[in-house]
Amino acid sequence: MLYFAGPELPVRSGFLFYIYFREKNRYGKSYIFIDGFNLYHSIAKEKRFNRYKWIDLSELANNFITKKEHIKEIYYFTALTPWSPDKMNRQKIFIKAQELKGVKIVYGEFRKKDRICPLCKKNYKTFEEKRTDVNIAIYLFQLAIQDKFDKAYIISGDSDLIPSIEAVKILFPHKQIGVVIPIGRRAELLKLKCDFHMKIKEKHLRNSILPEIIPLKDNKKLVCPESWH
Repeated sequence: MLYFAGPELPVRSGFLFYIYFREKNRYGKSYIFIDGFNLYHSIAKEKRFNRYKWIDLSELANNFITKKEHIKEIYYFTALTPWSPDKMNRQKIFIKAQELKGVKIVYGEFRKKDRICPLCKKNYKTFEEKRTDVNIAIYLFQLAIQDKFDKAYIISGDSDLIPSIEAVKILFPHKQIGVVIPIGRRAELLKLKCDFHMKIKEKHLRNSILPEIIPLKDNKKLVCPESWH
């Protein structure tokens, strides 16, 4: 059977079905990009949110997708803290718990940086997290070029991500990019540059807590860090 899409332009019914199916499922493949420290510090700043540090990132992401979408991959961008073995150990436990849920980890790094004390005007050294925004930009570009996603969700309130979002939207206008803003943050400029935006609320965190004890093989287990209760 033939249909006519325009003057003297016959189109087979199978082709029309393909176009219909493609448009109907256009935004079915979703990828999640999580700015680890941006999310963590939004939770850590409120003492009453302490237990939400033990968050299930895959469950959190599922709070924001529609029923027609399917999360293909979740990427968690972070860096280990070299100056604190205790913090690093908690990070590793948390990261292992996420990997068990299928989350992919992308590491940045901390670098030493000289700063000046605003009170005493003396120089001191501190650590600054590097490469998270660059890594997110790289993965966003690579996956867009490979046509891996139809819709990208970026969980962050960092305006440094704006240039990469703008560039991807120019080159791939058919792809939707949205931002999920961590609790307690505003990110007005970031919202303006995205196709859609949502806000993490306490109810989303409350519904996304990992089990306190996660069993592993050989009678081993992962336990929520005591300081996160």
